[in-house]
Amino acid sequence: MSPVIETEEHQALRAAVAALGGRYGRDYLSRIAREGGHPDELWADAAKLGYLGVNLPEEYGGGGGGIAELAIVLEELGAAGCPLLMMVVSPAICGTVISRFGTEEQKRGWLPGLADGSRTMAFGITEPDAGSNSHRITTTARRDGEDWILTGRKVFISGVDIADATLIVGRTEDSRTGRLKPCLFIVPRDAAGFSRSVIDMELQAAEKQFELVLDGVRLPASALVGDEDAGLLQLFAGLNPERIMTAAFAIGMGRHALGRAVEYAKTRQVWRDPIGAHQAIAHPLAQSHIELELARLMTGRAAALYDAGDDVGAGEAANMAKYAAAEACVRAVDQSVHTLGGNGLTREYGLASLITASRVARIAPVSREMILNFISHQTLGLPKSY
Repeated sequence: MSPVIETEEHQALRAAVAALGGRYGRDYLSRIAREGGHPDELWADAAKLGYLGVNLPEEYGGGGGGIAELAIVLEELGAAGCPLLMMVVSPAICGTVISRFGTEEQKRGWLPGLADGSRTMAFGITEPDAGSNSHRITTTARRDGEDWILTGRKVFISGVDIADATLIVGRTEDSRTGRLKPCLFIVPRDAAGFSRSVIDMELQAAEKQFELVLDGVRLPASALVGDEDAGLLQLFAGLNPERIMTAAFAIGMGRHALGRAVEYAKTRQVWRDPIGAHQAIAHPLAQSHIELELARLMTGRAAALYDAGDDVGAGEAANMAKYAAAEACVRAVDQSVHTLGGNGLTREYGLASLITASRVARIAPVSREMILNFISHQTLGLPKSY
């Protein structure tokens, strides 16, 4: 069925996940973040119900679905106020890459744990000096006999403290051309020479951000994911789901903020009628709803294309979805806070912290400007300036 009209199965999945999210909510996640903990209870419940691995192959303990289903799970948890950021990283990026390109040993070793939530994996691509230019990645991998030696640095890597391993994007030298090409390696958290330090973020979240140092990390040949010559294909196989899931994250957050604002506007009275009766309040909220729904449509299209195996079409749609969802989320949060006035800045209503959080989708995993570059060049055929 077209992603424009959701199947009954998808509607039922939304309702079930919304019910789970409703048992936790924004207060739960805020408390966990303030206490410096992790949402272990919600993660375990989502895993028990089969939601964390809904996109992974059934033969390895997953649900046999796709990114479409996983995106629904994240969006609905977000709409309930308790999104799980590690869903973007562990089952969506790492699970997808391993299930598509991993060896049989890697699939058996990782996918069942990623599916049932007992194991998690972080993803390391961003570097201090490379930014959005993945061609400038300086983390290198060189052969030493049968082993690989990894050296480099990564920044803004989510959840490394709780992950059993990190899927690291490095570069190896092509023996034929001498040029560097991307490759992906599974680096266990306790590997010698692999260290991390937390980055002090203004954003309050349960998932912490880390800088990683790989100082001559020795890995066995089995740490390489997939074919050494297909690194770029493997990398983008993980990045398209990342963009789709980021869009779902943003849509869920926008829906949560909008829901709080609508509820407030229906009951808050300053003069005779509730403030929601005034068009200056009602129309911006209606506009935000429209923008979020449009972003959800593009996210569904991107997921459908990806799950159908159309990587090229999914690349364009995933970038569009991430862009649209981020913009809709930022505007929805801003308007929701504004609707509540002073109350929008109180901890009681839980919206003020979303002002910072909502901007994440504009910046990560790729900035809106780089998406506009992609659409300019790849879709419209305009020349590059870089």
